[in-house]
Amino acid sequence: MTTKKYGRSACTSILIGKKASIDGSVIIGRNEDSQTAWPKHLKFYPHIEHQQVIFKSKANKFELKLPEVAYQYSATPEWTDRYGIFAEDGINEYHVAVSATESAYANERVLAADPFELETGILEEAIITVVLPYVKTAREGVKRLGEIITEHGSAEANGILFADQKEAWYFEVASGHQWVAQRIPDDSYAVVANQLGIEVVDFNDTDAFMTAPHLQEFVQANQLWPADQPFNFRRIFGTTDDSDLVYNTPRVWSGQRLLTPSAKQMPQDFNLPFIRKPDFPISVQMAQRVLSDHYQNTPYDLVANPQVTPRFRPISVATCQESHLLQLRPVQQPELIGVHWLAMGIAAQSVYVPFYSYGQKVPAMYAHGKETYSTNSAYWVFKQASVLLDRHWARNAKLLAGVQRDTNQALTQQLRQSDQALAEQASHQDLIDQHNQKVADIALKAYQKLTAQLLTEQTADSPLNFNVDPNL
Repeated sequence: MTTKKYGRSACTSILIGKKASIDGSVIIGRNEDSQTAWPKHLKFYPHIEHQQVIFKSKANKFELKLPEVAYQYSATPEWTDRYGIFAEDGINEYHVAVSATESAYANERVLAADPFELETGILEEAIITVVLPYVKTAREGVKRLGEIITEHGSAEANGILFADQKEAWYFEVASGHQWVAQRIPDDSYAVVANQLGIEVVDFNDTDAFMTAPHLQEFVQANQLWPADQPFNFRRIFGTTDDSDLVYNTPRVWSGQRLLTPSAKQMPQDFNLPFIRKPDFPISVQMAQRVLSDHYQNTPYDLVANPQVTPRFRPISVATCQESHLLQLRPVQQPELIGVHWLAMGIAAQSVYVPFYSYGQKVPAMYAHGKETYSTNSAYWVFKQASVLLDRHWARNAKLLAGVQRDTNQALTQQLRQSDQALAEQASHQDLIDQHNQKVADIALKAYQKLTAQLLTEQTADSPLNFNVDPNL
């Protein structure tokens, strides 16, 4: 994440094609990793007609005249727009989902030829706001962002996730004006971790690839790759350094070990494929497991082996502000298509709450929360539990697992009940908002109870506690 104050995020992303999921859904998701204490809110932006707006970034001098009609959409903006909006993720009324961004890095050869437009180029903080409300398909989203970067440039390297009911796309911008997007095959998935991941680009396959204008000419003109070799975007634009070996590549390995355990790979393998087929159909819950991963059942898990020197950066880390999965379900009724699964705080210690993206009223505690702890904020409810868990996570692992299991079951049951109620009474906005409030209450009450138990038990953990004479 790029701001004047807080630097860039180090996220992990997942994209799942409709034939790779258990129920035919297209799913995209990401951990938004930036700060250990920087609240996020849930917000539903309304449909707007006849707006006359020029977007002006607070992070740099990027400006863009916006279309007159803005579609309704869900999002998770920062608690303050002081450094930019950072809406990050959401689903609009046409069932297009976008998650932005997965921070990436390009090599010095590329950036010497096409440096970032630091002053006037688009940044992460603006992407959701200037793209998601104005597109009706995932392909339209890719095209709109590509046109913006071509005209205005980009101020940073990023990966952006797009999806609708039919397909998922991964968009990578590597330099000031050069980008490529690949459609994830329906029977496959991708896990991305702060690296440029897209490999060989087939410029003749316009169904599966979109690119910046004159991308090939740019590469040849700057002698960045032999003309007689397959056009490998990762090799041309990406990095293969020591940081990748410790920070990035192991996360891709861990995601793939969970979804394709038959593949025998190593954590530091630079040749991990961008696209993988799963060994089994992927559920939303399994996608949550990937985004919650900290190398469980491996020698690299610092929770199970706290005495071990950290070797690899895990997927789920303390700097996670929120984690999300945007699910586009294969149903006809519009209200039931988009589910915005939102976990506040650290994914491994939180639960994913299934909000209908067609909501209008935000549950009150999901609209509150500032930099300093407060009791009226959903973000801080989950963060407070995490802080207490961290004191003795191994000791409390069984307790946490039980709370997560019971809460996830209750949330899924409520989603099923709400789906049925909406199917019987289509287009009832009250039912949508009531569902969103119910699932928020289920999760918050469970974690408030968990916090109360942890706090009570830890009163005995004082260094001033010792065995006294029972007769005194």
